[in-house]
Amino acid sequence: MESLLDELSRRRKQAIAVITDCVMLPVALWSAFALRLGEWNPQVVSYWPAFVICVCVAIPVFGRLGLYRQVIRYMGNHAMVAVVVGTFLAALAVAVVPFMLQLKGFPRSVPAIFWLLALVYVSGSRFAVRAFIQRQGKGPARQPVIIYGAGSNGVELSRLLKQQGEYQAIAFLDDNRKLQRSSIDGVYVYAPKDLTQLLRDTKARQVFVAITQDSKIRRDILDFLSEFSIRVRLIPDIADLVNGRESLANLRDVGIEDLLGRTEVEGLPHLLSKSVAGKAVLVTGAGGSIGSELCRQILRQQPRLLVLLDQSEYGLYEIHRELMRLVLQAENPPMLIAVLGSVTNNALLKRVFEQHQIETVYHAAAYKHVSLVENNVIQGLKNNTFGTLYCAQAAMDAGVKHFILISTDKAVRTSSVMGASKRLAEMVLQALQSHSSHTCFSMVRFGNVLGSSGSVVPLFSEQIDNGGPLTVTHPDVTRYFMSIPEAAQLVLQAASMSRGGDIFLLDMGSPVKILDLAHRMVHLKGYSIKNEDNPDGDIEIQFTGLKPGEKLHEELLVSGDVVGTDHRKIMRAQEGHPPWTELRGALNTLEQACDTYDYDAVKTFIEGLVEGADLESQLGDLTPRAAVVDLKSRASDDPAKKS
Repeated sequence: MESLLDELSRRRKQAIAVITDCVMLPVALWSAFALRLGEWNPQVVSYWPAFVICVCVAIPVFGRLGLYRQVIRYMGNHAMVAVVVGTFLAALAVAVVPFMLQLKGFPRSVPAIFWLLALVYVSGSRFAVRAFIQRQGKGPARQPVIIYGAGSNGVELSRLLKQQGEYQAIAFLDDNRKLQRSSIDGVYVYAPKDLTQLLRDTKARQVFVAITQDSKIRRDILDFLSEFSIRVRLIPDIADLVNGRESLANLRDVGIEDLLGRTEVEGLPHLLSKSVAGKAVLVTGAGGSIGSELCRQILRQQPRLLVLLDQSEYGLYEIHRELMRLVLQAENPPMLIAVLGSVTNNALLKRVFEQHQIETVYHAAAYKHVSLVENNVIQGLKNNTFGTLYCAQAAMDAGVKHFILISTDKAVRTSSVMGASKRLAEMVLQALQSHSSHTCFSMVRFGNVLGSSGSVVPLFSEQIDNGGPLTVTHPDVTRYFMSIPEAAQLVLQAASMSRGGDIFLLDMGSPVKILDLAHRMVHLKGYSIKNEDNPDGDIEIQFTGLKPGEKLHEELLVSGDVVGTDHRKIMRAQEGHPPWTELRGALNTLEQACDTYDYDAVKTFIEGLVEGADLESQLGDLTPRAAVVDLKSRASDDPAKKS
């Protein structure tokens, strides 16, 4: 029968609903007479106008209030309001008819009884059909789940699960003791401490977290659930689910932003717009993770002109196409220009700055993957260090007002060429500041960004989906994390607070232990860790060792003092640097070493220039040949290759 109902058109279903109501309303009135008179066959022929009028009043009201537009499978509170109002007006009309038509002997209590019965008959017929459909929908594919949160969100979610039929809520978990040991819509509420026993007694292997409003509370819940080998999923906004804008198909697994429970730093409007609004802005590396988000946020601040520069044709094409859609929707659209090229091209940089009269530069163009740069030292230095130098000099020559470098925590006491190249880029801007009368240089230094290309979290997710193993470099390795939008906001605000030569840091909270993160991600996807204590587990964790240039712990400060700024979560570091006259000569020598691929000279000059740099482990004998040999040796040690 359910398939037969599904095959009917929407209009035919509405017609059936109207016909059903046309029958139920007179039956309800006849039942009211029978109850009032105490007779199975009351004499109601003389009262026939009341039977007609109750239908003529209620049906149009039902239609006006949208009762016939409701899908019975998902019928909610709005449908009940329509039934209550429609039947009340019909009862009122039934009460008025005897006086208008002078129908003798009409019982005065019949309209009240009719209203109650009409409510039961009209709504009951619909609930009966819905219950039948839901019962038909039950089957082996209906998965048992536990809902964490027995508040309004959890109750609405439980009802939606009943309606849609794919899942069945078998229990609530809630920290509120007043709700524990109660039953809501037939679903019992347990305390979180009962979860172990609950998992033993049921076949549930998924928990839906129905708490969305407080990231701190949700993180505590996820920390608790990460001890169990159950799949934990987060729901979309419950209002969107109820209104149909989202579906249960959009349930998502737990991401690192949920595990961290980090409250993003809110941007101050006057700082976000000060260096952007109404100005000509250039973003280098516009197709990258940070660069593309910078472009999105800059566009919201209504610049006069936004120039996108990137050497990746695909990346530049994608962000330009996305921004063009936003530009076409804007009331006062800025000019948008895409420039394909590299920051190491002096002639191109000079032309872009002069032709477009750039006022603010956000320099995000960089090679950022440590392992790749370690095996491509020269290109890494040329792009990250000398690309910054060329861009900064072109900006000075063109009279740019603000120049902001996107840096990294890997620049602090670095053991990698990538980190050293970024620290050298910082030093270039610090030193140039004393020779610039109109360009204000500043740097923004932060840790890993969530969701960026090459991030550990997407890698772990992919490895878990493939059955493992998860590769972790070291049991004790830690990293700082922040979101891409938050990082972009910090960069935008830094330009507005810069005094020249500043290094801005973000209060990033506590570092995250990567091994703990791996354990949580495995457990929250419903799997167990395979190790000596649990040889029958699902996912194994393998320690691969730190790669050349990687550190156990990242830092944000080389040395010196940290002072506050206008933003409570942004700090200004005061770090030393060599004067430009000294740095320029060293950079010339380093550039010559890069041009001749003299790795020994590169190592010597980097360690001599960058405070705390230690490249002994990987740069001393790094040549293209050595890199190939190293890759071959790793492949020969791979047990999968041996088999």
